[in-house]
Amino acid sequence: MPPHTPTPRVTVTGPPGDRHDEILTPEALEFLARLDHAFARRRRELLTARRDRADRLASGSPLDFPRATSAVRDDPHWRVTPPAPGLADRRVEIVAAPTPHAAAEALASGARVWTADFEDTAGAPWADVVGGQLVLLDTGARPGDRHGPGGGLPSVVVRPCGWHLEEEHLTVDGRPLSASLVDFGLYFFHHSRRRTPAGAGHHVHLSLPKLENRYEARLWNDVFLLAQNLLGVPLGTVRAAAVIGTVTAAFEMEEILYELREHSAGLGADRSGYLFSLIRTFGHRARFLLPDRADLALTAPFLRAYDELLVRTCHRRGAHAIGGPTTRPPVPGSSPGTAGRTRVRAEKEHEARIGFDGSSVADPGLVPLCAEVFDRHLTGRPHQIHRTLDSVRVRADDLLTLHRTAPVPETARIRADVAVTLRYFDAWLRGTGTVPPDAVLADAAGAELARARLWQWLRQRLVPQERLFGLIAAEAAALTAERPDALAAEARELLERSLVSRELPAFFTGEALRPRVARRTGVPS
Repeated sequence: MPPHTPTPRVTVTGPPGDRHDEILTPEALEFLARLDHAFARRRRELLTARRDRADRLASGSPLDFPRATSAVRDDPHWRVTPPAPGLADRRVEIVAAPTPHAAAEALASGARVWTADFEDTAGAPWADVVGGQLVLLDTGARPGDRHGPGGGLPSVVVRPCGWHLEEEHLTVDGRPLSASLVDFGLYFFHHSRRRTPAGAGHHVHLSLPKLENRYEARLWNDVFLLAQNLLGVPLGTVRAAAVIGTVTAAFEMEEILYELREHSAGLGADRSGYLFSLIRTFGHRARFLLPDRADLALTAPFLRAYDELLVRTCHRRGAHAIGGPTTRPPVPGSSPGTAGRTRVRAEKEHEARIGFDGSSVADPGLVPLCAEVFDRHLTGRPHQIHRTLDSVRVRADDLLTLHRTAPVPETARIRADVAVTLRYFDAWLRGTGTVPPDAVLADAAGAELARARLWQWLRQRLVPQERLFGLIAAEAAALTAERPDALAAEARELLERSLVSRELPAFFTGEALRPRVARRTGVPS
């Protein structure tokens, strides 16, 4: 790294572990310190701006496409950088935690891309943070293996935590570092150090979750610029796809692409996150009650508008549009496997028809299904960027108009959401990131959506509290019977506390871990 003025040192407060010294080297910690010094204050200011905007929207301020950036949307000429080698064909992406077992399954799955997910699927303990980096280090160091087109392994994409999370085991002057900068910084530092002259230009692929606006995308772009400069790697070595999982980001898709354009790898869909964000933002308003039936997800006009806007935005700018994992949690009592696969196939067919260039799954067993659907629609091409959807016009009302078809949610739907949420909370509290109900892996996004629906139904008095808490007690007892080691009581208490809050807590992950030896904590947002 080039000469610089002294910056505060990073202190490691987490317990030491096997091979931790390979990741937490003095040089790597110095690199994190430089990133923190440059961006910590700006990150905090953006999180404050998040809360202020949420308050304004809750008070009735309208949500629309920003007038200030109309020139960006109206300019037909700008494009993002072309796809990097290894990301030209993304028809199937598998999202899995960077643990040894999950990584081995992902690498052998046949997917074109493995998204190593530190955000939604990574376990809670500090050992998993460093352990995930070790998995990535070992994956990149395998002799004879090749990633990308024609290689024996999928290309690796790393999904760091969102801006709202902090890593309590790495501090500067007693203040925890941003978990986003830790995940990105450690991976980028060691990946760049591993490069040789023959491998110069080897790209770093990222997936950016939970962005809320263009300013947060701009912050990431500036992080990339500084990181590349500090380590002396070429501009554009970093390629990042932004995941559109918040309602405010949905109104700034084009602006987010523009901010990341020299480092962009397109946009990814996250319908579960988007639905959760809708409830979190507007859930106190009766007209924003989501349809409660799972089989309405694909045909809901507001979700169709979201999908079409994402594809049109990406293809207009030469970028990939990647679909997301299934949004529909299973109903207890449904046939294991078959029902889940039917739902997944329907969503992948829907995405391919609309024009997505690929999609993601969270279960290795679903990779062949997703590949078969997109192989048929792509007919030998690596993507569908030529499908620009020029005739599509999406207005603000199209994204925000919900059509509820039933006054009261069905008992089966309530129980499904309780079951998914409790089981995920239990898995997270035990240090695991996923729980597989009915062949569709539930991650934090699915659990957050289920939790948000329960909160909204209780808030809108569609479900009496006594009835809802009775179902929670029954499902907690069922969970204990299934798993004697389950933390069912803690998961139940966490869920009930969340549901009676006047405002829907932003993200359960940080709050859930506060009473325990936490890996990460959430900044109120």
